[in-house]
Amino acid sequence: MDTSDIIKKVRKIEIKARGLSSNIFAGQYHSAFKGRGMAFSEVREYQYGDDVRDIDWNVTARFHKPYVKVFEEERELTVMLLIDVSGSQDFGTQKLMKRDMVTEIAATIAFSAIQNNDKIGVVFFSDKVEKYIPPKKGRKHILYIIREMLDFQPESKRTDVAQAVEFLTSVSKRRCTAFLLSDFYVRQDFFQQLTIANRKHDLVAIQVYDKRAKELPDVGLMKIVDAETGYEQYIDTSSKKLRDAYHRYWNTHQIRLKETFAKCNVDNVSVATDEDYVKALMGLFMQRR
Repeated sequence: MDTSDIIKKVRKIEIKARGLSSNIFAGQYHSAFKGRGMAFSEVREYQYGDDVRDIDWNVTARFHKPYVKVFEEERELTVMLLIDVSGSQDFGTQKLMKRDMVTEIAATIAFSAIQNNDKIGVVFFSDKVEKYIPPKKGRKHILYIIREMLDFQPESKRTDVAQAVEFLTSVSKRRCTAFLLSDFYVRQDFFQQLTIANRKHDLVAIQVYDKRAKELPDVGLMKIVDAETGYEQYIDTSSKKLRDAYHRYWNTHQIRLKETFAKCNVDNVSVATDEDYVKALMGLFMQRR
């Protein structure tokens, strides 16, 4: 992709993502992802039902009637995007490749975050950490991130979610909200790393997959290639037995993945490349309120 094509695509994604974050996600994001704590805002007269522990005794003594401190949530967060850039992301049989949808979702989250004055950082990962972009604020920073997502070429095609999550735990000293975006086509167990990371941070998993991952079309002899290992083989998709086994494998994988997220207490959502990711994100945000 040449520079002019990248700039056009960045602009297109920016327009879409900013529109979504302004019109749809502004309030939902604010409600779903809380700040680090409460900051003092002002004092007002005591009202029935107020917590007596919030009484400001200095102001109360001065005006000879009770006043309470009013606190507001500290809104500024650090948001980390952990983005899978392995070989399996360059696949799509529908309108979008997985990489394209991940980019749009990440951009939408990023623009939602800066509307709340949050900082955004990124970890690109395969079976290792490919690139780390430290958290910063502002539109210019987000546009840089989007350009990187569109044009980044990883050194490895394989996937290791555990490495990325472990890196997050070590690099982010303060509590952050982290979005883990991947198809989660991994054979390694990452339960321990996910559990440790989610104790320190607020971790959210977003699975992006293509519908061909769960069902094969009946099109006869088909050559398939593993995008991460390069392994090639021919399969006979006219065999119902094969198609059923393929579908069972997908279901088993999804059940194990959901069980892992549940045990680690990680909020998660799955969205296919032919589905509306806006609906999926809204559902995720709503369940966190």
